[in-house]
Amino acid sequence: MQSSPKVGFVSLGCPKAGSDSERILTQLRAEGYEISNSYEQSDLVVVNTCGFIDSAVQESLDAIGEALNKNGKVIVTGCLGAKKEVVTGAHPSVLAVTGPHALEEVMGHVHTHLPKPHDPYIDLVPPQGIRLTPKHYAYLKISEGCNHRCSFCIIPSMRGDLVSRPIGDVMNEAESLVNAGVSEILVISQDTSAYGVDMKFRKGFWNGRPVRTHMTELSKSLGELGVWVRLHYVYPYPHVDDVIPLMAEGAILPYLDVPLQHASPRILKSMKHPASSENNLARIKAWRDICPEIAIRSTFIVGFPGETEDDFKMLLDFMEEAQLDRVGCFAYSAVDGAVANNLPDQVAEEVKQERLSRFMEVQERISAAKVAAKIGSLQTVLVDELTEDDDGNVIAIARTKGDAPEIDGIVYLQDADGLNPGDFVDVQIVDSQGHDLIGAPPEF
Repeated sequence: MQSSPKVGFVSLGCPKAGSDSERILTQLRAEGYEISNSYEQSDLVVVNTCGFIDSAVQESLDAIGEALNKNGKVIVTGCLGAKKEVVTGAHPSVLAVTGPHALEEVMGHVHTHLPKPHDPYIDLVPPQGIRLTPKHYAYLKISEGCNHRCSFCIIPSMRGDLVSRPIGDVMNEAESLVNAGVSEILVISQDTSAYGVDMKFRKGFWNGRPVRTHMTELSKSLGELGVWVRLHYVYPYPHVDDVIPLMAEGAILPYLDVPLQHASPRILKSMKHPASSENNLARIKAWRDICPEIAIRSTFIVGFPGETEDDFKMLLDFMEEAQLDRVGCFAYSAVDGAVANNLPDQVAEEVKQERLSRFMEVQERISAAKVAAKIGSLQTVLVDELTEDDDGNVIAIARTKGDAPEIDGIVYLQDADGLNPGDFVDVQIVDSQGHDLIGAPPEF
């Protein structure tokens, strides 16, 4: 019996790119291709790239080079593929190059260079598709592209304008994930708050009932599935206030990933950042009044062109007052093709790094206080994995409602015999270790 053709797959970049990878992998398996984790045993390799910042471009080019060296037959897709000349300039021998979210195009190139089996084995593909995440959580992409033109970003040039998925399709996928055993759904897009704008928030149908294509309606519907629902990439438009009561009611997780980017109105205007005129401090206070346990995550950029010391101090003052729970910060880095590259008053690299260091000192102090405040509290955690200490004791690595996988903190649970990934368990926080917590069975 002739063996099925084998495709190797390399997935780089953010969860949104990972979602694209999952769609391609699902289609490959649906058509009878086998997925190989070995370059040498693959008949060809697909590399899904990232191209947002220089380091990501280099990582993608290195991965393509490694695949070419070890296999020789490589199809390139993803964000860097939108800059075909960059890929072919570095690696002219690739078989084909496509941009992001190009499932049909990728499959066409696969068919050209590795004809599909005569009989597709649809039964080999589970209803939830092929996933790159552990079985107990999954990313749910609700839209593609972005309508904004932030001056530091090139995502729209790579992924296009906003295209929302029909809400019925989104909910059917979410339901399939839950039926397959997923305990947590992480909602992702380039701009989750804008979901449905391109469709004028028209009604779709799920389980025979009308549901509007809108973030609030989507959140309500996902909240009916009985699993953790976590919102990412939520720009602070006014209607975001409407999902906070859902968090307070326990329908969705009390967690909001809001990319605020800066606090200086002048810099936000220069960034062309959406919702930059909103009074974010007042909004955050109002959110906490409604849902005191809400965990707010955000990202910021320091050293943006034109940023003065006064602008930066305004950002530090904002951080002190906002007391955000989870924060990432980056020194501004020019991205090929971004409008901000041509702005006047570029900030010297040493100043960027000095400001980044000062920013992180402030946030480290805030984070330490946040972690210390959790000691003694009772938390419901989701088990992600099991490991053993040096003495062979089973330890569970888990997360609270306020922690997203891979980017936030974790909870270590001692004596975790009998627990499994995907289990929910109530624990008492007894100690901390850096940004992480240590939990034990509750004392009643």
